[in-house]
Amino acid sequence: MEKPAWRLRASRYVVDSPYMRLRVDEVELPNGTIVPNYYVRESDGFVTVLALTPDEQVVLVRQYRYGSDSIHLELPAGMLAEGEDPRDCAVRELAEETGYGVERCELVAQYFPEPVRSRARAYVFAAWGARKAGEPNPDPTEHLEVELATLPQLRAMLAGGTIDAGSSIAGAYLALEKLRAL
Repeated sequence: MEKPAWRLRASRYVVDSPYMRLRVDEVELPNGTIVPNYYVRESDGFVTVLALTPDEQVVLVRQYRYGSDSIHLELPAGMLAEGEDPRDCAVRELAEETGYGVERCELVAQYFPEPVRSRARAYVFAAWGARKAGEPNPDPTEHLEVELATLPQLRAMLAGGTIDAGSSIAGAYLALEKLRAL
């Protein structure tokens, strides 16, 4: 398929904060149709990390999410800082959210979580040798508890809907595929 030529006619930011950057574009489609309010969320992307302890337990976080106004069980994850290497972000986020450090951390997949509205990529990491190295140091908006689960428990949580955040579902299945291949 040939990439269609959408033409940008105008653009302005409607939200520009540390938590979200949202712009509204006016675009002209190849057939001449004008779309006056095409919203695009700008982000450098985020990481998700499936970290295994030496006895093969998965490090998880249970946390409150304001957007859904509910508590979710998730893999540790976080937004990339501007110019940050995704692997460095994965190690940093794991330490900040859980207090765990790892011996090895590898990229297992990347994907576009919302290509209709963003160029942001999601980077999925698997990490081995996770050990408690300190206390969590979460961001002010993060209210979380650390939990451990065996790999069979993780699979059951995924299949049963206990883990219900899309990025954790995608990240866990992608990382489990990598682990199965080893």
